[in-house]
Amino acid sequence: MTKPSSLSGTAGESLAAAHLRRSGYEILSRNLRVGGVEIDILARRDDTLCLVEVKTRKSNAYGAPEEYVDVRKRRRLIRAGKLLLQRKAHRDHSLRFDVVAVTAGGEASRVRHIEGAFEEA
Repeated sequence: MTKPSSLSGTAGESLAAAHLRRSGYEILSRNLRVGGVEIDILARRDDTLCLVEVKTRKSNAYGAPEEYVDVRKRRRLIRAGKLLLQRKAHRDHSLRFDVVAVTAGGEASRVRHIEGAFEEA
């Protein structure tokens, strides 16, 4: 049985992917596992490879969705990004870490793309 929270997360990822496509990104993969880390969306625009973390919330009552990308998650995504760049297909790309924040509201859902949301420390 699927939890309601995972349904909203899946719907949020679909909204995020559609938003990225409309913004000129090529979606290379969704829910990609690299080094034990799940990358919600791997996208590319020009020579930039974007690891996109999608956070979906029903409201901002307990904080904006992007506030839920904690230090531990950022470190894991940075590690996964380094592993991706070692692959032959991605060696010539620069790397960026983005967050897509989705506030679910049915037809009135809000999608915000935060480019370069965090960097390698």
